Amino acid sequence: MRRDVFQAIADPTRREIIGLLAKQPLNLNAVAENFAISRPAISKHIKILTECGLILVRQKGRERYCEAKFDKLNEVSDWVEQYRVFWTNKLDELDKFLSIKRSPKKRKSK
Repeated sequence: MRRDVFQAIADPTRREIIGLLAKQPLNLNAVAENFAISRPAISKHIKILTECGLILVRQKGRERYCEAKFDKLNEVSDWVEQYRVFWTNKLDELDKFLSIKRSPKKRKSK
């Protein structure tokens, strides 16, 4: 199954894993110690994050270390940015409209 970065960050556990790894690379056991779920469940989350390119797993001796890779989050940032621009423009237009409606009309002097 092909996964993308949006699927990866949709899960709160995976977002928390990314947050942990943003601070420092950790081995799989150290990652698992931070959660009240099974080690196999953590491994599944790690696999999904790896498939999406959000983390890199490296073998160091007998340990496997996970390291965050943030390049793929640019896809999310770009997607969010288009809606930020859209809504900023819409709210600016609304503000202008409301300002016109609120401004007192000039009266003609006799």
